[in-house]
Amino acid sequence: MMYKLYREQQLDCSIESAWKFFSSPHNLSRITPSDMNFVVLSDVEDKPIFEGMEIDYTVSPILGIPMGWKTIITQVEEYKSFTDFQKKGPYKYWNHFHEFIPNDKGVLIKDTVDYELPFGILGNIAHQLFVKNKLKSIFDFRYRVLDDLFNRKPN
Repeated sequence: MMYKLYREQQLDCSIESAWKFFSSPHNLSRITPSDMNFVVLSDVEDKPIFEGMEIDYTVSPILGIPMGWKTIITQVEEYKSFTDFQKKGPYKYWNHFHEFIPNDKGVLIKDTVDYELPFGILGNIAHQLFVKNKLKSIFDFRYRVLDDLFNRKPN
């Protein structure tokens, strides 16, 4: 069964700052809970994101067991959007569309993730029992970190 996760968040920053932050794979570990042990393995330092870019990671989503994850950037429209697609990893299907919309308050970011778990009915049961809540907690954590990074004014 295909599932969808949608989130949006207003950031108090320029489109250039938002784009620079989100288009760097190394910032993913900053906005992922530490118990996920998310590590970027690819040498992508200071490379602008581009269609066809492949990024390798390790992540420990369940019981601290490390898994390999490879995504490919399938679409880039600079300062507007990009899409990462799971080429190899824990999901049967994972497609994450990132959108950036400048406005008078800064930048509205939108995340739309379409995903499917492997193992048919067992995957659907796992989704209901823990995967859905795990993804929610990851994106809740991300929201808090981004709020601290972009929206908290120093005193």
